[in-house]
Amino acid sequence: MPRQQLKTRSASAAAWRRFRRQPGAVAGLLITALLIAICIFAPWLAPHDPVTQYPNGLSELGAPLPPTHTFWFGTDALGRDLYSRLIFGTRTSLLVAVLSNLIATSIALVLGTLAGYFGGLTDTLIMRLTDVLISFPVLLLAAFLAAVLRPGIGVIIGVIGGVGWFYLARVIRAELLSVRRREYVEAARALGASDARIIFRHALPQILGQVMVYSTLNFSTTVLFVAALSYVGIGVQPPTPDWGNMIADGSQYLTVSPWLVIFPGIFLGLSVLSFNLLGDGLRDALDVKSGKKAI
Repeated sequence: MPRQQLKTRSASAAAWRRFRRQPGAVAGLLITALLIAICIFAPWLAPHDPVTQYPNGLSELGAPLPPTHTFWFGTDALGRDLYSRLIFGTRTSLLVAVLSNLIATSIALVLGTLAGYFGGLTDTLIMRLTDVLISFPVLLLAAFLAAVLRPGIGVIIGVIGGVGWFYLARVIRAELLSVRRREYVEAARALGASDARIIFRHALPQILGQVMVYSTLNFSTTVLFVAALSYVGIGVQPPTPDWGNMIADGSQYLTVSPWLVIFPGIFLGLSVLSFNLLGDGLRDALDVKSGKKAI
C-alpha cells in the first residue's frame, strides 16, 4: 500500500478517535442519524396522511384534539394528524436545508477559491461584492427575495443558497491565500502543473476540513432560516408540512392547544442542537483551529 494512503488512513482513524471521545459530538451524530432515518422512512413511520382532514380529528366544538391513542401528538385546527405532519415536515425542512446548504457551499467554494488562489483583480471584485452583500442582514435579504419571487420550495432553496455563501467564501479565500504560498504549491508550479491541477490536487484538499466544519455548523442556521421564512408565510407553503408553518399555524392556539407549537418546536430545537454539536465535534476532531488536518 502506498505510503500516502497509509498516512491518510492513520490520520482519519485519529480523527475518528478524537470525535468519538466527545459525548456531545456522539449525541449530535446520533440525533442527526435519527432525523435522517425519519426523512428516509417517513411514509412508513406516519400512520396517517399528513394533509388529510379527518372528521374525527376535531372535538364536538371544532377544537384540535390533544394527544390520543389514534392521534399520538394530537391534531391541528383542521383535524390533521400532527404526528404524521411532523414526520413529513421533518423531511421537507431538512431536504430544503440540505439543498440550500449545498448550493451555498458550492458557490462559496468556487468564489472563495478564485479569489484566494488568483488574487489581484479577481480577488478585489469578488471580495467587494461579498462586502456589499454582507452589509445586509442575511435573513432580511432572504425574506425580501422570497417575497419578491413566487413562494415555493424551489424558490426558498435558491434564495437561502444564494445568500448563505458570504462568510464561507471569506474563510476559503483566507485559507487559499496561505496555501498558495506553501512550498509544495510553488514546487508543483515550477514543475509546470496547471492552475486547475494545483487547485484540485494540492490546494482544495488542505481546506476540506474547514469547509466541512463550517458547512455543518451553517446547516443549523439554514434550518432556522427555512423555519423563519415559512413562519412568516413566504417559505414552504401549506398544505405541505414544515416546522415553520406548523409553528405559525399552532401559535394561534397556543393557550388552548399548546401541543401544536411544542412538538414542532422540539423537532426544530433538536435539529439545530444536533448539527451544532456535530459541527463542534468535527472541528475538534479535525483540529481545524490549529491548522492540523486529520484528513
